[in-house]
Parts: sequence; structure tokens; C-alpha cells
Amino acid sequence: MVSRRRQVQPFSPVSAIFLALSVLVLSAGAQDDCSIDRNGVKYDLTALKGEHTVSRTRDTPPSKMVDSVRFDLCGELQQQKDVAEADQCPSGTRACLTKINQREGQPDRIVAVIPLAQTSGNREISPLSSPEGLSITFDGPSYPPSSDNSIPQSFNLTLLCSKETSDITFTSYEAGQLKLSWSAPAGCGHEAGEEPPKDEEGEKKPAESGETRMGSGIGWFFLVLLLALAAYFGLGAYYNYSTYGATGSDLIPHRDFWREVPYMLRDVVSHLCSAVRPRHSSRGGYIAV
Repeated sequence: MVSRRRQVQPFSPVSAIFLALSVLVLSAGAQDDCSIDRNGVKYDLTALKGEHTVSRTRDTPPSKMVDSVRFDLCGELQQQKDVAEADQCPSGTRACLTKINQREGQPDRIVAVIPLAQTSGNREISPLSSPEGLSITFDGPSYPPSSDNSIPQSFNLTLLCSKETSDITFTSYEAGQLKLSWSAPAGCGHEAGEEPPKDEEGEKKPAESGETRMGSGIGWFFLVLLLALAAYFGLGAYYNYSTYGATGSDLIPHRDFWREVPYMLRDVVSHLCSAVRPRHSSRGGYIAV
């Protein structure tokens, strides 16, 4: 009895590529908006997005106390992989204060982890006229959470208009409110239709910024290509398995084509080598007359 093997139909990668591209577009669109509009004056905080850390050190003999704050103006803080969960602020935190006690000859000891601002809390933005800038305040939960003497926490950033971006200054932490000061072009407002002010340091190095944009574009290209290939093989294998009951190498979409790829590459390399290699005459140096 001759058994006929069912032929596995090739799986079209069009839908897989479309799915991968859709995921990228949705993830890019899910980023928090850093644009602020107050009375027709716009502020673009995109240049300041991402995680920032600033700290101060206070002498408390015989030890020192380090107050370190992590914050993100446009999104939530990511959990740190090398830090225990109990030593971090919970998910949904935008500003987190960590108090660390340091003593010579002893390991650092975390004594308090305080969520200053959360995504679910209120955000107040007030334009400043003299000097020009913004006052941004995020509300947070009360700390300690299970105490009758808990204090509502908040995070305030005074963003001043400047042609260049300065270092962040830890101003104070009193009565549950932590205050920072920062000077940057993002603190300069602009009318609708005008381009937001740029950092003069960035304008002085156009070659470096161009290289950065080029590198970022190449990285996105390979990321899209990798996701498209992963979706193509994954969905193709699932399609062949669920539709035709394929197993083993039969799961690979366009299996015959991928089997020929090494031979095609070998032929291409052989052709290129033969084109580059100089040709020698087989007449031993004699010329026919």
C-alpha cells in the first residue's frame, strides 16, 4: 500500500509582516505626550523625557544620608532589575525618593523608599513669568501608608527657560514635597506654528546628531526585519501545524526555498570570487603565432 504524504502549503508572510509593523506603530503611539499647552503657549518636553536621577548628601554623624530621586516627566519609572522589589517604588510611580544611610566600613543601608508622584495622581502646571519657565507638580500618595501620621507626598520641578540644558539641582525636601530646579530650552514657550527652541549645544554638533539619527534608523530597520521574520516563521509554523498537522521540518514555511538558500549563497560567493580572482593563461606564457 502506497501512502501519499500531504503536501504542506506555503504560508504567506504578508500578514505576519503587517502584524509586526502594526505592533511597532502601536507601541510608538502609546508613548506619553510631553506637549503642554497653556493659554496658547506651547511647551515641548520631549527632549527631557526618560529617567533622570539626582541626589544630595547630608552629614548625619557618625554616618551620611544620601537622598536620591528618580523621575520621568513623561512616563512611569521602569523597575530596576538589580534592586530588590522591596527597595523600589511600586509600579505606576513617576518620581521615587530613596534614602540611603552610609557609614564607613559598613554596607549601604536603604532606610526609606518614598513614592513622590504617581501616574494616577494629579498634575498641576503653572507658567512662570519672571524668570520664564514652568512649575510642574505631581501629587503622590501619603507616606508612611499605614500610619496615622502619614504625610501626603508631591514632586515639584521648576523648569526654567535657558538656551542650554543645565544639571538638575536638588532644592529641598520638606513637609512631603520634593523640589528640583532645572534649566533647559524645553522651559521656553513658543506660539502655535513656531518651532520649539533647541539646545545650542546640539546645534554646535550637527555631524554627531546626524550620525545618531542614522544609527537610530538602522536600528529600527533591523528591529522591524527581526520582528517580521519571527512573526513569519512563528505564524507559518502554527498555520502548517493547525491546518495540515505538520511536524518537524515540515513546520517551516517555504521549506524548499530555505533548503536552497545555502546553495544559492555558495553560488553567489563562488561567482564573486571568480570575478575578483585574476585569470591566468593556460599556455604557459607562450603566445600563439
